[in-house]
Amino acid sequence: MRRIILITCMVITCITAQAGGIMTNTNYHIAFDRMMARGATFDIDAIYSNPAGLAWGYDGWQLSLNFQKPWQYRDILLTTSDGSHLYRGKASAPIVPALFASYKHDRWAVSTMIGIVGSGGFVEYEEGVPMFNMLLTSMLAGNGITPDTYAIDSEMKGKQYIYGGQLNFTYKLTDCLSAAVGVRANYYDGYYRGHVIAGQHPALGELASLQLDVDQRGWGFTPLVSVNFHKGPLTLTARYEFRTKINTENKTNMLSADLGPTLKAMMAATPEGQAKLQAIAGTLGTYTAPYQDGVETRYDMPALLSLAAGYEFTPQLRATLEYHWFDDTHAKMANNRQEELRHGTHEVLCGVEYDINDKFTVSAGAQHTDYGLSDNYQINTSFACDSWSIGLGGAWKVNDKIRLNAGYFVSLYTDYDKAASYGMETYSRTNNVVGIGVDFKF
Repeated sequence: MRRIILITCMVITCITAQAGGIMTNTNYHIAFDRMMARGATFDIDAIYSNPAGLAWGYDGWQLSLNFQKPWQYRDILLTTSDGSHLYRGKASAPIVPALFASYKHDRWAVSTMIGIVGSGGFVEYEEGVPMFNMLLTSMLAGNGITPDTYAIDSEMKGKQYIYGGQLNFTYKLTDCLSAAVGVRANYYDGYYRGHVIAGQHPALGELASLQLDVDQRGWGFTPLVSVNFHKGPLTLTARYEFRTKINTENKTNMLSADLGPTLKAMMAATPEGQAKLQAIAGTLGTYTAPYQDGVETRYDMPALLSLAAGYEFTPQLRATLEYHWFDDTHAKMANNRQEELRHGTHEVLCGVEYDINDKFTVSAGAQHTDYGLSDNYQINTSFACDSWSIGLGGAWKVNDKIRLNAGYFVSLYTDYDKAASYGMETYSRTNNVVGIGVDFKF
């Protein structure tokens, strides 16, 4: 029973080790890793960050392949009168690819991208989290059962990926104004698997067990529009993604939760024990209800407004200032958890890029993210922390047709303190991403 709450709350966990909002990734191309603010670019990564800007891009075909490796820790430091203990959560993902392609002719362009647009990774808890122990104690306390009389064998793994394929059409309306419309198809793929066994008690044998194996799938579509104003060294852009409704459905391969037969028989022998058995059955029913076969859960991706201003100081030196707003409070989550946020996510980004010569470019950037968090939103198995991210890297123009990109960014999080009934919890996170990519022109 030590991980029942974990399994219940994992359904609303955002397993992301990337940049962006609570459910949305924004780093697909390595140019983001090395500069952060890309909302005013005309390069191939504009397919995501500035589709309307492709009207000023390369005439002909472009293709870009990008590969990133993120890694992240999510830690909870519990402080009580007895001391402190660190509960470590490890989130990871394999190599994350993204593909971009575009074709431009005269005043119009068509483009597409494929990538992991939301969440993206696996999470594993090996020791549990503080709230698990409270559930364990409350359900098994009494009848001579104390935590030192039994052992816990538990394992839980979860996965969340939102794959996306985007298609844009861009048109230059005037010599200084362009617009783009597009749509993205999003496919949610997740699972929760694990087992929990409380035993062996010397007199009662196995005390409790839980088995869980649930797959979740769902679809959603995102309309998007963007505009780009470009005159001389100045570029101004705006991009809006509408809210994406994603409704997943459970395919439950296994779901069971019960007390051990010897413990149940002993408790059923007294009226007090029978009342407690009934209460435990109700608790287990509440916790396992979201994982019954066919149950639907919302994982909406919020509406996103992006505004950017770029300026070319010299033919070699460019800079961009950008703002993102994610309307998280209107993007439905399981149990309407979005209502606990104080406001949607605000992000401010800045970046600078400098061409050392015709072959080599260097860049750097920063991003600040404010999620609008509250104590009621934060839970052990699904929490966020406001952050600063810093990126740097460069590009090598191998020839007129090929350019290589390399970048790295790190997110520096602000710890979040929350008072719990059993002590003080401090939530902290770390995040690192490295990436390489290659751009082609035909």
